[in-house]
Amino acid sequence: MSSEVIVDRGPARPAADATDRSAGPNPLLQVDDLVKHFPVRSGLLRRTAGHVQAVNGVSFEVAGGRTLGLVGESGSGKSTTARLVTRLITPTSGAVRFDGVDVLASRGRQLKALRKRIQMVFQDPFGSLDPRMPVLTAIGEPLEVHGIASGRAKAHRVGELLETVGLQAGDMHKYPHQFSGGQAQRIGIARALATEPDMIVCDEAVSALDVSVQAQILNLLKRLQREFGLAYLFIAHDLNVVRYVSDDICVMYLGEIVERGPADEVFAHPRHPYTQALLDAIPVYDPVRAKARERGTAMGEVPSPSSPPPGCRFHPRCPLAFERCPDEVPRQAPVGRGHWAACHLHDRKEATA
Repeated sequence: MSSEVIVDRGPARPAADATDRSAGPNPLLQVDDLVKHFPVRSGLLRRTAGHVQAVNGVSFEVAGGRTLGLVGESGSGKSTTARLVTRLITPTSGAVRFDGVDVLASRGRQLKALRKRIQMVFQDPFGSLDPRMPVLTAIGEPLEVHGIASGRAKAHRVGELLETVGLQAGDMHKYPHQFSGGQAQRIGIARALATEPDMIVCDEAVSALDVSVQAQILNLLKRLQREFGLAYLFIAHDLNVVRYVSDDICVMYLGEIVERGPADEVFAHPRHPYTQALLDAIPVYDPVRAKARERGTAMGEVPSPSSPPPGCRFHPRCPLAFERCPDEVPRQAPVGRGHWAACHLHDRKEATA
């Protein structure tokens, strides 16, 4: 029996109009110059000896009903960005606006209302579920917190949510250990849907699952997006997964966005050496193509975010680096319709054109 997974891609979505951040004229989520530096403390007095620059000047937008993929190696700042956007942690500086509301300045009822509209699905489905709570309590808790349903109405709504994500209503009386990883992630998605959000942040939501289960969860997310008009901020390190679910893509390296644009354009014409290195890292079965890819592969290890390289942060690993790269921070330059890259190679081409 073949192990190939057939994925339902659904109807194609129209491309967004080209704007400064490729999300359309009225973004649902707008992130501007977001910074998060974690202090490094040492000594008996726990004095600050430095900072880990986890996120450094990140900006992007997500339009309603669309998916922005955030991709990069481990340690690039993707998950920290997700927690900043949902205000699970507080940024060092920057701005986050959701449907015109300042997320970072919100307090009390306004913040509670925002949390109802922005939900999150975590990487580890079992780690995000309390093993002592039955599914009814895990999914029903946000229903009670936000005054949506209680009592019998809550149980009825939990049953509907479980059926929406492909489980059975009777599963509400089970505990997390009684489910497989894919089923547990469906429970996490049902919990995120409970408050009827406008946007869901998926932080490596399928990376811990088997490939066949990944396909099922991705198809579920796309179906829910079509049915409920959801927007997704989809974070992953698997480029094939990101390409499948995303309308637009931001590529992160060492806390910064180095390339952004429409998904098909970024994959067809990568304009930053790091994006090309990520694409080249995808396994191929042709030895000739694999050998050719080795010449453009990123060199060495990712530098420490507590001591990032000067200038372009990718230059110590870049096979195309030249004398300007260690000295100047590259600016975001347009390289196509709605397509931007932060690389001195494009500045040099513009100067000589």
